[in-house]
Amino acid sequence: MIIITGITGFVGSNLRSYLLKKKKKILGASRNPSLGEVYYSQINKTLLNNTNYFIHLAGKAHDLKKTSEDLIYYKVNTELTKKLFDEFIESTCKVFIYMSSVKAAADSFEGILTEDFIPKPITAYGKSKFAAEEYILSKKSQKEKRVYILRPCMIHGPNNKGNLNLLYSFVSKGIPYPFGKYINSRSFVSVENLCFIINELMDNDNIASGIYNVADDDSISTIDLVKLMSEVLGTPNRILKLPKLFISFLARIGDFLPIPINSERLIKLTENYEVSNLKIKNAINKKLPLSSIEGIKKTITSF
Repeated sequence: MIIITGITGFVGSNLRSYLLKKKKKILGASRNPSLGEVYYSQINKTLLNNTNYFIHLAGKAHDLKKTSEDLIYYKVNTELTKKLFDEFIESTCKVFIYMSSVKAAADSFEGILTEDFIPKPITAYGKSKFAAEEYILSKKSQKEKRVYILRPCMIHGPNNKGNLNLLYSFVSKGIPYPFGKYINSRSFVSVENLCFIINELMDNDNIASGIYNVADDDSISTIDLVKLMSEVLGTPNRILKLPKLFISFLARIGDFLPIPINSERLIKLTENYEVSNLKIKNAINKKLPLSSIEGIKKTITSF
């Protein structure tokens, strides 16, 4: 049996479907469990003794509207993780997989991010994830246990509600994409590739414990994303090259008024953020199921 926290979330729901297709037995945990699931508070040593795999996905996501208090991030991302990891350490469960984030390493990055980079998170989200990582790494566990910390970059896939949806709303409604002046390159990861990696970590006991970045093979620019969406939708791609000063001014207005763009979203859409996946690919020694372009097209089609 596999215990998964955050089973009703974006990654959790996709992972459930993926593992069920692999004929694996799952016990989900959430804040408000439905039939057949459990509360986080019910996950203890006794329950974990009945399984070999514990996947901790639950967490407080990065709030792009900046309405969440910092304390909430630490309560959910750090303290809950510490409590659940303590139960794992005391149990006979063999594998613990923690879903962290590249933001635990850096909120912004020039170059290609590898696992060797010394973490310097700035936001409460990144700091809370990194604090959980530090706690996990500080604990000594039995040699037969395997502990994985995954740092995915921006995840996309069916039921995704992130910035790809914002781009999609521009393109599908025929609204010109206004950020053509911004030339960037960033990494994404298809939720299908992420599920594939999680499954491999459970099945292959030769993969060493540690921190692993998770990303698709190739990075892509936001402008190319817009063109790709236009291609899938069969609509003309309209890309405007508005002055950056005007865009920045508009984003600052969005920090206070409910318009589609704000400073945080502008950064998300236009920043450079490339992530290396070489460590996890070498550990698994298999090709990812989906290429970057195939994964993006699959997500767009799901919209």
